[in-house]
Amino acid sequence: MAGHSQFKNIMHKKGKQDAIRSKLFSKLAREITVAAKMGMPDVNMNPRLRLAVLAARAENMPKDNIQRAINKASGADAENYEEVRYEGYAPGGVAVIVEALTDNRNRTAGEVRSYFTKAGGALAETGAVSFMFDHVGLIVYDKKVASDDAMVDAAIEAGADDVQSGEEEHEILTSIEMFKDAQKALEAKFGEPRKAAIVWRPQNTIVVDDEAGEKILRLIGALEDNDDVQNVTANFEISDALLARMQG
Repeated sequence: MAGHSQFKNIMHKKGKQDAIRSKLFSKLAREITVAAKMGMPDVNMNPRLRLAVLAARAENMPKDNIQRAINKASGADAENYEEVRYEGYAPGGVAVIVEALTDNRNRTAGEVRSYFTKAGGALAETGAVSFMFDHVGLIVYDKKVASDDAMVDAAIEAGADDVQSGEEEHEILTSIEMFKDAQKALEAKFGEPRKAAIVWRPQNTIVVDDEAGEKILRLIGALEDNDDVQNVTANFEISDALLARMQG
C-alpha cells in the first residue's frame, strides 16, 4: 500500500463513521470557501472552486452544504485562511507532506510539530522532502467508464503524461500546466470524473516493518484528525496484515 493520501479511515474504528464524515465535510467546506473567496463564486469561472465542489460531490456532501460554503466566502464573517505546507520525516526515514488551511499559523505549526515528535519523527524545513515527490494533476475515473486501451488513447489525446489502470479505477496523471485542459477534454468524452486534483505523488516508496508502519499510521491519523490539515501524503508501503489490523 503506497502513501497517496488514502488514509482517511485507517485510524478509526467502526461506529465513528458519522464523526468522520462530519470532519471530512468540514474540511471540504473550508476548501470550497477559500476557493470561492480567492476567485469568483462560480464553478464555471473558477477552476479551483470547481475542483473543490467536485471533491465534495465525490464524498456525497449535500448540495445545501456546498452552497453554504460558497456563500460564506462573501459574508462579512468569512474567516481568512492561509495555505501552509509542512514537510517532515516519520519513523523509518519516511517523507511526509502535510497541506493545511489555517487561520492561525502558529497554532497549526505547533500542533503539527507535536504530532511528528510524539510519533518519533521530526518536522523539517519546507523543501526538505518535497523533492522526493512529483507535484502533478490527478484525474480518476471508474473502471467501467472505458477499457484500459480506450482510456490510454483518450488520455494521450488530452495531453496527459500517464495512465495507471487498476481493478476499480483509471488514474490519469498530467503536468500541472496541462491539468485543466486534460480534465476538460476527458470530461467531454467520459463525463465528470470521480476525482480531479493537484496532488503530491512519491517518486519512490519505502517498505517499512510493522513497528515503524504502526507509528506512521498513527501519525497520519493524528494529522488528518486535525481540523486545519487538508491533505497528508507519505512515501511508504506497509504489509496488508498490518493495514487490516489497524483498520479492524
